[in-house]
Amino acid sequence: MPAAARRGCKLSSWRLWVSVVVLGFLLGTALAWVTNNTRAPEPRAESGLEIGEAHPGFSLPDLDGERVVSERFKGRTMLVNFWATWCAPCRREMPVLQAASERHGEALAVVGIALDDPEPVARFIDEVGVDYTILVGQDAVLDTQSEWGNSAGAMPYTVLVDGEGIVRWRHYGEVTAEELEEALAGVI
Repeated sequence: MPAAARRGCKLSSWRLWVSVVVLGFLLGTALAWVTNNTRAPEPRAESGLEIGEAHPGFSLPDLDGERVVSERFKGRTMLVNFWATWCAPCRREMPVLQAASERHGEALAVVGIALDDPEPVARFIDEVGVDYTILVGQDAVLDTQSEWGNSAGAMPYTVLVDGEGIVRWRHYGEVTAEELEEALAGVI
């Protein structure tokens, strides 16, 4: 093979290699940006639970295995939050829920319903210092979440119920302090 042809092959291989590296870098950067800077569209409930309807209730175990029923909070405003330890937005919003629980005291019952086993939930709760009611489960939590208007299973998912047991607000995704306080202002 003549020297000019070998040089052309080496140049072509080098250009191909550089092109592949640059393309890989660009694809990786684009994927990272999309992952960190977009929110999933809010799923729509298929179960039909609507604002203004009575909540469907729940009966789930707490971290000690004791069954807790929604009637325990009858007469109080109740904020029900479906979450999981592996859900980053769920983890980020927990201080917001804890602050609301502290700010409103006995007027607001915050109930976290975790899709997980008790052990990882207990460890996480200890780490973040949450002291509101935490319930746990697997299939029963998925069923409860669906009954509460989130059959798509999006997390986090938060529902505000007034003291009469009527659903007043629902939120798919991470809730901010401002969003939560605005919702609570109309109920507490």
